[in-house]
Amino acid sequence: MRDRMTAAATELAYDAPAGNWLEALPLGNGRIGAMSFGGPGQDRIALNDETCWSGSPETTRRLATPLGEVGAAAVDRVRAAIAEGDVRTAEELAHGFHSGHSQAYLPLGDLLLDFEVDGEVTQYRRRLDLDTAVARSEYEVAGIAVWQEVYVSAPAQALILRLGASKPLDVTVRLASQLRATTEAVGDDGLALLATCPSSVAPPHGQSDDPVQYTEERGMNAAVVLRARTDGSITSTDDVLTINNSTDLLIALSTATGYDGPHTTPTRTGEECRDAADAVVLSALNKTPEDLQQEHITDYQELFRRSVLTLPSSVDLTTERRLAEAADDPGLAALIYNFGRYLMISSSRPGGLPTNLQGIWNEHLQPPWSSNYTVNINTEMNYWPAETTSLSECHEPLLRYVGELARAGRRTAEELYGAKGWAAHHNADAWCWTAPVDGNPKWSNWPMAGVWLCRHLWDHFAFTGDREYLREVWPVLRGAAEFCLDWLIELPDGTLGTAPSTSPENEYVAADGKPASVTTSATMDLSLIADLFDRCAQTAAELDLVDPLVDELLAARKRIPDPKVGSRGQLQEWLEDLPEAEPQHRHTSHLIGLHPGDQITPDGTPELAAAAARTLELRGNKSTGWSLAWRISLWARLRDGAAAHRLVRELLTPAGDSGTDYVGDGSGLYPNLFCAHPPFQIDGNFGATAGIAEMLLQSHTGELEIFPTLPAEWPEGTVTGLRARGGVGVDLEWSPAAANAVLTADRDTTVVVRHGDHRQEVSLAAGVPQRLTIAR
Repeated sequence: MRDRMTAAATELAYDAPAGNWLEALPLGNGRIGAMSFGGPGQDRIALNDETCWSGSPETTRRLATPLGEVGAAAVDRVRAAIAEGDVRTAEELAHGFHSGHSQAYLPLGDLLLDFEVDGEVTQYRRRLDLDTAVARSEYEVAGIAVWQEVYVSAPAQALILRLGASKPLDVTVRLASQLRATTEAVGDDGLALLATCPSSVAPPHGQSDDPVQYTEERGMNAAVVLRARTDGSITSTDDVLTINNSTDLLIALSTATGYDGPHTTPTRTGEECRDAADAVVLSALNKTPEDLQQEHITDYQELFRRSVLTLPSSVDLTTERRLAEAADDPGLAALIYNFGRYLMISSSRPGGLPTNLQGIWNEHLQPPWSSNYTVNINTEMNYWPAETTSLSECHEPLLRYVGELARAGRRTAEELYGAKGWAAHHNADAWCWTAPVDGNPKWSNWPMAGVWLCRHLWDHFAFTGDREYLREVWPVLRGAAEFCLDWLIELPDGTLGTAPSTSPENEYVAADGKPASVTTSATMDLSLIADLFDRCAQTAAELDLVDPLVDELLAARKRIPDPKVGSRGQLQEWLEDLPEAEPQHRHTSHLIGLHPGDQITPDGTPELAAAAARTLELRGNKSTGWSLAWRISLWARLRDGAAAHRLVRELLTPAGDSGTDYVGDGSGLYPNLFCAHPPFQIDGNFGATAGIAEMLLQSHTGELEIFPTLPAEWPEGTVTGLRARGGVGVDLEWSPAAANAVLTADRDTTVVVRHGDHRQEVSLAAGVPQRLTIAR
C-alpha cells in the first residue's frame, strides 16, 4: 500500500466521469493513444495512432512550391532592402520564400460502449495510476457493482479493456471515425474500422475554404480492429458487437496505417491494415488477462520507476479540487513532474515518430496548428526531460527524425537559398516538411530549426557518452553547420551576422511606428549558430576527426558577437536595441543561451545573466502554458528559487479556456492535467517536468550542482533517477534537518559536486552507489 505522499504524487483521481475530452484520461504505448472517459451507461475511448496523418510525400512536394523568387540572388535582394532600412520591402520579398502548409495529425476513431442498465449511479470513482499506467473506473448502478480497467500495452501493441460486473450485463460495442470509414465484422467476435485519411488538411488559422480534402492524390489508409472475450455470449454484425450476460469482458484493440516512413508513398490497402491490426489482436488474446496486464506493467515500470518525485501533501481531494486549491499542496508539483514522465513514456517509444504538439492525443480533424511539429520551441521542449529524468530511450524518435529531416532539408537549403548543408523552418510533420509555410515572416522566415534540433543530438551524447552514436550523427551536425556558414554574412564592423533574421513569432516597432519582424541578427540566431559550431568542434575532438570544415567553423565562431545588454538592462532580442511590439511576448527566444543552452551562466557571464533576469522581469509572469514552463527552467538556471517556484505555482492553476489565446489568458492546466496554451499543447507538461528537474539538479557547467534552486515551499522530499551529464544518476532526499545524495555513475569517473558555494571532488566507480551528506 502506497503512503499518502506517494499516492498524491502518482495518481489522478476524480469523482465523476469525463464530460469532455479535456477531462478524459490519456493512455498510450508510444504508438497508440487513447483517451478514456470512464462513462457509466455510455463510454467513449478516443483513439489515435501516431502515424495517422493527412497527406503524403506527393502532397508535400506539391505544396512546397515557393510563392515567389528564391535562390541566392533572391536572398541578396532581401538583404539589400534590410541594409537600406526598407523593412517593408524586405518583408514583401521574404514572403516569396513561403509555400503551402505542413500536414495534420488526425484522430483515428472512437471505441464506443453502451451498457444497458438503468438506474442511479452511485459511489463513482475514476483514477489514473501513474505507477501502472492503468485507468480504472468503478461505480454501482441498479444494484450492480461495475469496474473497468483500460491500458495500452507496449509489449502487446494493443489497447486492453477489461470490464467486470457483480451481475450479468449486456454491452454493445461500436467503432466510429471522423475520417471516411466503414465498419465490418471480423470473425464472430470482432469489429474492424477501415478508414481513409484526407489527402490534405489545412491549419485552422489559414481560413481555407476547403480545409479537409479528399482528392485523387490519396491519403493513407488505416484500420482499427478489436476482438472480445467474455463469460457471456457475443453476436457480431458489420456495425456492432453485442455482448450478453457478461460479468467479465475483455476487449483487445489495435491499429495500423499505411505509413512507411517520411519519404515513402503509403501503399498499404485498408484490408492490409486490417489484417495487420487483427494479427496483433489475436496474438494478445493468446495470453491470459492477468499475463497481459503484468507484462504491460513490468515494461512500463522499468521506465517510470527510474525517477519519481515526492513532496509533502496531506490532502485527500480529487485532482480538480487539488488544482483549485494548489497553494497548500506542494505535492501537486510532484504530481505534474511524474505526469510529464508518464506522458513521455506513453507517447514516445523507440522506433516511432516524435511527439507532436499534442503528444499522440488529438480529437480534431482540423487540429490547432495542425497538431504538427512546431520546431521553433515546442518540439524541442517536448524532449527537454528525456535525458535529465532517465528517459533517454524515449528521446530516440526525435533523434532519428532529425536525421530524416536533414535529408529533406538539403533540398530546401539548396533550392530556396542556394546554400550548402540542410535547413528546416518552424513547421514539420510526418512527411518531413522543411519549407517556410505561407504566413507572416515573423514565424515563417526562420531557417534555424535544424540548428536547434542538433543540440538534442549533442545532449544525448553528453548524457550517455555514446561515441558510436556521436559518429553516426556527425553528418547531420556537419550539414547544419555547413548551412550556417553559408547563411552568415559579414557586417560593417567585421563581425558575422544573419539576414534576413527573425526572432520567432515576435516583432519590434519599426521606424514607421508599425510592427515588423525581419531584420539583421536576432540574438537567437547567433546563439544557436555559436552553440552548433562549439558542439561541432567538441565532436571533432571527441572522435579525432580531421575535417577542414571544423577549422572554418572555429574561425567563424570567433567572429560571432556575444549578446548585448540593452538600455533597460535587458538582454537584447535583436542586434539593435529595438522596442518590442509586444513587451510581454510568450517567446523568450533570445534567452536560449541561458536555457537550454549553456553560454550564459551566473558564474561565467554574470552581466549577461543579470540581463537575462531583467528580461524575465520585463516579460512578466503571465503567459501561455508552455512559456511559463520554459521560464521555470530559465529562473532555475539563474538560481532564483523563489522566482522559479512562482512560475510553477502560476502553471498549477485551473485553465480558464480551451479556445486559442496567445497572451496567456486561460493558461494553466485542464482537469486531466493537460497543459493549456490555451488550447491544449503538451509541451507545457514536458517543460514543467524539465523545469522542476532543473530546480533540483544541474550539470551544464561541468559541475554537478545539487539543489541549485530548491524553494522554501518544498521543505522535504525525495527524488530518484535524475541524470547529470557524463552519465551520473542522482537520487536526492531532504528535510529541514538533513539532505543526502546518492550518486551512481555509468562508468568510472570523477565529478565536482556543488551545493551553494561548497564544492567537493568525488571519484565514482561504475555502477557503485556513493552516498553524500549535503549541508542544509
